[in-house]
Amino acid sequence: MSIAGLDHIGHKPGTAEKTLGQVPAWLWFGAGLFLLFVIGGNRALQDADTYWQIVVGQSIIDHRALPQTDVYSFTRFGAPWISSSWLAQVLYAASYAMSGWAGPVILAALGTAAAFALLVHILCRYFSAAHAIIVAMAAVLMSAHHFVARPHLLALPVMVAWVYGLVKASDGRRVPSLWLLPLIMLWANLHGGFVLGLALIAPFALDALWNAEASQRVSLALRWMAFGICALVASWITPYGWNSLLAARQILDLGDAMPLIAEWQAADFSSLGVFEICLLAAVAAALWRGIVLSPPRILLVLGLLHMALSHNRNIEVFALLTPLVVAGPLAAQLGRAEAVARTRSWIGVAAVVLGVVVATTAFAVSHTFSPMAAQTPVAAVDVLKARKASRILHNAGFGGYLITQGIPTFFDGRGELYGAPFLVRTFDALALRDVDGFLGLLDSYKIDATLLTPDTPAAGLLDRLDGWQRIHADGIAVVHVRKPGTANPAIKPEGAAR
Repeated sequence: MSIAGLDHIGHKPGTAEKTLGQVPAWLWFGAGLFLLFVIGGNRALQDADTYWQIVVGQSIIDHRALPQTDVYSFTRFGAPWISSSWLAQVLYAASYAMSGWAGPVILAALGTAAAFALLVHILCRYFSAAHAIIVAMAAVLMSAHHFVARPHLLALPVMVAWVYGLVKASDGRRVPSLWLLPLIMLWANLHGGFVLGLALIAPFALDALWNAEASQRVSLALRWMAFGICALVASWITPYGWNSLLAARQILDLGDAMPLIAEWQAADFSSLGVFEICLLAAVAAALWRGIVLSPPRILLVLGLLHMALSHNRNIEVFALLTPLVVAGPLAAQLGRAEAVARTRSWIGVAAVVLGVVVATTAFAVSHTFSPMAAQTPVAAVDVLKARKASRILHNAGFGGYLITQGIPTFFDGRGELYGAPFLVRTFDALALRDVDGFLGLLDSYKIDATLLTPDTPAAGLLDRLDGWQRIHADGIAVVHVRKPGTANPAIKPEGAAR
């Protein structure tokens, strides 16, 4: 018998094995990541912001108009506020209307899987499929903490495609294709992170100029400048025009409030974690292989690393974009993987896609997706509704659920609306770093009830304040209400009856 077609252990693959073996690695990786995301779907619903993102999206659908002012809080009601992530919010709202909580989970899984599948597809142009998958898996592990059903996940594949377009242009010492402009326009309507896409044009232009012939640099610089202007104008093609840029700047201007918000905190190396392990492995590989980058590429890598170290939410940006920045120079130094002629089986591709659809449908039908209980104080809010409380001081994490219940919030995840001074004052007050500030909030905002987690220091203080009464407590939230006719209450001594 002929040994043609036998694998390395003498096994002759059948038709099905041959067909599936012709499915590209990026599709296998994306399909696997998608299914894992869906199976662990409740993790994607652990962020309270998902609640209000869906409410805003549904409001846009219902009223055929985008928000211009705040209508969800009583502390900033009527203040200017726009939502630069309006398109993602509409998509999340539509998916929720169609499939309940399974809809946002599946939509977020699609965005995430598409981004990392695209990363594998790109890296396979430089390295073997095995090496590309290892890098992509490391990127997934570093980014997993931020896999929550919010607009940034839908923008990830756009970000990868945009940056790869800049990388190709820089490697080829030419200007990026104008076909990239629809990407920045789409990104600007999905998420405020499009500002990063605009900011990356300059360093990639510098890299292209660094590697270009001296006689070509002036012409190339002018063409990159023209592309940058076109990209900037394309990013204004949103319902808000250039105001989307201003909204993104407001988020970055939170200043002293950033360390108080988990995703804006610096990376934590107090204990060994996935990010640190991957970072150390990358440093070790660079030292071992003696990887050399041009000065502009070094600045790019250091800039992405600085972003990741400064803010947790930027770790996935570092994980997805750094491989694109170093892939070309690394492949040039180590040698590109030999291109293997493969016949793509569209039957195999269709089989994988169909299998994913069937598996997802079966799991979604038999499984109940639900948001994180700690962000969903159902019983406590029912008590507040019964008391007709309207001015409630609460933890930020409860703001999203309150918005879904039509209850005006004190504050919520829209930090840019409230501003740094307000956020710092509120966080300090609830933590009792400023007791007078807490009492001042109760008085100045005419608070008639509070909704706080059991471990919030302010909840314990309210138990000792004359004029306040605890009326509900469970493992999620504690409710206090103001007794009629009381103001500026005194603190009762320890041990006094509640």
